[in-house]
Amino acid sequence: MDLRAILKALKIGQLVPPQLKNAGAFAGNTYMDTLGLSALLVLIEMGATDIAMGSTTITTPPLLEECDTTGGTYTAITGAALAAVISATDDNKLYGIHLDLAKSHKRYVRIQAPTAGTGTVGVNMSAIAVGFPSDQMPKSAAEMGLAELIEA
Repeated sequence: MDLRAILKALKIGQLVPPQLKNAGAFAGNTYMDTLGLSALLVLIEMGATDIAMGSTTITTPPLLEECDTTGGTYTAITGAALAAVISATDDNKLYGIHLDLAKSHKRYVRIQAPTAGTGTVGVNMSAIAVGFPSDQMPKSAAEMGLAELIEA
């Protein structure tokens, strides 16, 4: 499959719109429908930051959660968390969490309540999801230009 065909087959969605947040949960956090996909790569893009960012609190590393319906109860996906919170010194980095959807993950996936601490400025962040069709899978963190890649 050539690159043009691969790009046409990708499904891309915004999970968290670009924004600056100081103290609290980011607005607009939403889900990605993974129907028909074999893999999902969630990219968390950091801008300037002067405080930590995590999921629900600034002491829990950002993680993905899943649900069978869009409005149901989402549960954390085992192994789909970054190694640590994104710190106040992690300016301008890109993080990735890769899900192999063949491992019986549920249909809807989102970031668990991305939350910024209280700083002078706060956290600039956005997140997107890239869905891969069954015959295309991402390779390694270095090849994707990421600071960290978690696979679950």
